[in-house]
Amino acid sequence: MKGLLTIFVAGILVGSVSVKAQSMADIVTYEFYNGIIGQSDPGCAGRNFYTWNAFLEALESFPEFGTADDPSREAAAFFAHVTHETGHLCYIEEIDGQGFPNSEYCDDEGSPQYPCNPDKSYYGRGPIQLSWNYNYGSAGERIGFDGLNSPETVATDPVISFETGLWYWVNFVQPVIGQGFGATIQAINGPIECDGGNQPAVDARVSYYIDYCNQLGVDPGPNLGC
Repeated sequence: MKGLLTIFVAGILVGSVSVKAQSMADIVTYEFYNGIIGQSDPGCAGRNFYTWNAFLEALESFPEFGTADDPSREAAAFFAHVTHETGHLCYIEEIDGQGFPNSEYCDDEGSPQYPCNPDKSYYGRGPIQLSWNYNYGSAGERIGFDGLNSPETVATDPVISFETGLWYWVNFVQPVIGQGFGATIQAINGPIECDGGNQPAVDARVSYYIDYCNQLGVDPGPNLGC
C-alpha cells in the first residue's frame, strides 16, 4: 500500500510522466542532473536546451532504458558518455561540424536504404552526438522525424534530441552493458578511443562513470576501460 501511495503522489507531481519514467526520475533526480549541466559554462547553448524535463519526456518513448542492468548503474553509464560527448551538456552540435563538407558523414554505398540528401550534413548532434546518414535515417523512422532531410531537428527539438541518444543507447550500447563500462565505450567510439587510440578520452569517460556511480550509490563493476 505504501508503494502504491508513493506512485500515486509521484503521478500528481509530474503529471503525465509514466511510472517507468518516474522510477528513473527518482534515480536521475533534478539535483543529480543539475550537478552535471551546472558544470558547463553559463553561456553554453545546451544550458537552455538539454532540460531535465526533456530527458524525462524522451524516456516515455524508450521504456526499456534502465532494464538491461541495475538501473542506477545504467543511468551512470549513460550520463558519463553524455557528459563526455557534450561537455557537461554544453554542446548541442559537434564542434566545427557545420564546417564539414556534407559528404563527411555520408555512406550511401554502405546504407543505400538511407540515401544522403546532398544539401544536408549528418555530423554529430544531441546528447550522444548522433552521426552518419544511416543513424539519422533509422533513428528518424523509430522516433518519428525526417532524419535524412531534416537532421537539424536533433539540434532544435530537445525531446527528439534526447530520444536519439536513447535510441542509440538501447540499440547499440545496452546489448553490451553487461560486459562492463569498457564495452559501452567500445560501442560508442571504440575505433577512435579504445586500444590506445585516445587514452585520455577513455580515462575521462571512466572518471565520470565512477563519479556518477558513487553519487547514485551503485558499484561500477569490472572491466571499466577498453
